[in-house]
Amino acid sequence: MTKAQLDEEFSQLYRAHLRDVYSYAYYRVGNHHDAEDLTEQTFLQAYRHFERAQLQSHGRPLRPWLIRIAHNLAANLYRDRARKPATPIDESTTLIAPYTTEQLVEGREELTRVLGGVGRLPEDRREALIMRFALGMDNREIARALGRSDGATKVLIHRAIKQLEGFVNDSGEKEDSKSLEGLVSDSGKGEGHDE
Repeated sequence: MTKAQLDEEFSQLYRAHLRDVYSYAYYRVGNHHDAEDLTEQTFLQAYRHFERAQLQSHGRPLRPWLIRIAHNLAANLYRDRARKPATPIDESTTLIAPYTTEQLVEGREELTRVLGGVGRLPEDRREALIMRFALGMDNREIARALGRSDGATKVLIHRAIKQLEGFVNDSGEKEDSKSLEGLVSDSGKGEGHDE
């Protein structure tokens, strides 16, 4: 394969999965600046190993491989930050809110409980939920990204949802568990090929 062909195929991969990698990075790091940096690093690393990944994939989609790269880079980022804590934002800095107060307040309590629960999950369960519900990955893709079997991934997602339901219910809001029950039933959709 020529370099021009390889570059064209990588460009197609980039266009097809940029949004997924960025979304994953954003859910992992929680801010746009770091998510953009992490996305850039992911694709730079992917480009260096693209030809080998194509050969080893045997025609399987490369999205799980990209998410795995982003996962590893995010873990490195957290490890580096633990060694060198960031300085806080100067309190005199004015932050501009692009939304109205009404928009921000609406749904804030529910979102706070769910995100708080997600934050309390063990890392592997949190990762699986991000991949499943934020990125729309199926169990097979998640399994490849996490280096697990399809069955183990299905169990991991199920346990993550049940644990998240417990966290949200512990906060005293039974209404939210109904929306989470919808997630449980949705997590089994399209899984026929995973068994």
